[in-house]
Amino acid sequence: MAEGPDPGSDPGPPVPPPRPLDSIDQDILRMLQADGRASIRSVAERVHVSRANAYARINRLVEDGVIRGFGARVDHERAGHGTSAYITLKIVQNTWRTVREQLRALPGASHIALVGGDFDVLLLVHSPDNRALRELVLTRLQAIPEVLSTRTLLVFEEEDLEPQA
Repeated sequence: MAEGPDPGSDPGPPVPPPRPLDSIDQDILRMLQADGRASIRSVAERVHVSRANAYARINRLVEDGVIRGFGARVDHERAGHGTSAYITLKIVQNTWRTVREQLRALPGASHIALVGGDFDVLLLVHSPDNRALRELVLTRLQAIPEVLSTRTLLVFEEEDLEPQA
């Protein structure tokens, strides 16, 4: 299993303890998940607070790390990455942080998770086609010294579950 700290790894900046979220914060989160481009004014109107209050709450959610960023939801097939796969990896014990950094650099890597069970890491990738996926797995992933084994689960169809506004 790949748990535990890597010797000599940098733990990064300390994360502040989470502040409790009230119902207005939860409503703001739901709105921004459904439409990350919503204006402060529309957020304020929908949750029944002033614009200054909405602005302050959104900033606090960002500063506290509750909101990690804003982005676009991409249709990978229409963007030229029509092949998707979940890849499971078994890795050398205590190498999670090292492996994670190498996985982040892979083209098409979309989600990385350290998990418990029969394997250690679950990786979601999007690639242009099966040939590119094969190249990624056989050339890039299996060349990582800490990766003991991989299994590739080809995705036939997928759907992101998006929050309702």
